[in-house]
Order: sequence, then C-alpha cells, then structure tokens
Amino acid sequence: MKQTTHTLINDDCLHFLHARSTGQRWDTIFADPPDNIGAKYAQYNDRISESEYRNLLWRWIDSFIFRAGTVWLSFNARWSVAVGVIAESLRSGIEVKPCVQTFTFGQHNHHDLGNNHRPLWRFRHKDAPLLPDAIRVPSWRQKNGDKRADPRGRVPGDVFDFPRVVGNSKQRRKWHPTQLNEGLVERCLRLTTPPGGSVLDPFAGTGTTLRVCKRIGLSSTSIELDREYCERITREHGTQWHDPRGGS
Repeated sequence: MKQTTHTLINDDCLHFLHARSTGQRWDTIFADPPDNIGAKYAQYNDRISESEYRNLLWRWIDSFIFRAGTVWLSFNARWSVAVGVIAESLRSGIEVKPCVQTFTFGQHNHHDLGNNHRPLWRFRHKDAPLLPDAIRVPSWRQKNGDKRADPRGRVPGDVFDFPRVVGNSKQRRKWHPTQLNEGLVERCLRLTTPPGGSVLDPFAGTGTTLRVCKRIGLSSTSIELDREYCERITREHGTQWHDPRGGS
C-alpha cells in the first residue's frame, strides 16, 4: 500500500497556491471557508464587506478548480446566490453538482424559518474519478430483509444527513468556533479520491480533513492561516507545521 504523507502549512491559502505551490495538484480539495458571519477566530477577521467576501469566494473557487480534479465547497446558505453566479461563470468542462448537508438541530429562530441546512457543492472536471462503490450504505430493503436488496447496499443521494458538531459532540474541539462532521467529509473524500490519493484542505481549522485522511489512507496537505490552530493540530497529531514565509 502506498505510504501516505501529511503536511501542515501556516499560510493564507491563496498566497500559498499562487506563490509557493506552482504546478502542484491534488485529487480532491475539500474547502470549508469562513462564512463572514462574525465568528470569533483567533486571527482571521470574519466580518468584511459583502463585496469583499463575494470577491474572495470567486478567487477561492477559481484557484481551487485549477488545482484538483474535484473541489468540494461547504458554505453558509446566505451565499448560495453568490456561489451560483460564480458557478455560471466557470469555464466549460467543469461539472457543478449542488448538494446539501441537512441537520435537525439547526439555529433556532423566532422570526422566520430556521436554517437547517448547509450547501455543499461539488465542482468536478469531467475526467475526474467518481467512486460510488466506496460510499455505499445499507439500503432500506437490506435492513428489512427484502430478498430483492442489492447486497452491496445503495449509493446515497445528494442530501448529506449528518448532524452539526455542537458543544457536546465527541468530535468537538472547543478551541475553534466552527467544525464539520467527520462522516460528511469522509463520504465526500471517498467518492472523489482514489485509494492512496491526495487531498488539500485550504482552511484546516481543527484538522478535520487531516483526521479523516489519516483514518482512510489518503495523503493530505492542510493550510491554516492561524498559527494557534496549527499548534493545536500539531499537539493532537504530531504533524509538524511550517510557515513558508519564514516562520517555524
């Protein structure tokens, strides 16, 4: 089996991709950028103007699709229209599949419908692999003893039913304001990354993608702007981080 490697980099992802990794490509990019809702990160300012943030979304997506066969983008639902406009502007040859993460315990709202979903869009070059057999789950027929059931299970749909990682979750790292469910990330990576393949996480956060990659045998590159979070990830995994701009 191919030996996997795991790299942690303290840098801004756009700076790294444009200045430090010319020509480097990954099989899959899984991106969960800041939502611009005022989350209290250690270093990053999560409250910029809407026009600045839309421009960042465009730059992120445009940079990512040139560096991987498939890009997964998890983002706040308030930016759905903006991401749709960006998707419409992409060059031909990029397949866009809007998926969604749903959760029962969303943010409560007394004034309107609460938000119980998070968009999860897939941007894929048409020649990039899809591995549906890698994500099959038991079907209703299998669970109920129906002899017509496909023994392999079924390929799940584009609605990802994974709960939010809230304060009492076993997955939760309380030193960071946001975190995605590892099961959701794993399903995405298994579908679009060949065995022993490579993954880039441009917003490492708590190191969720790194944890998943180590568990399922994929190589990973994680980029994180905040030095404090890099140090936390290193303590958990023993994965040394470095700053290509001249830091540790």
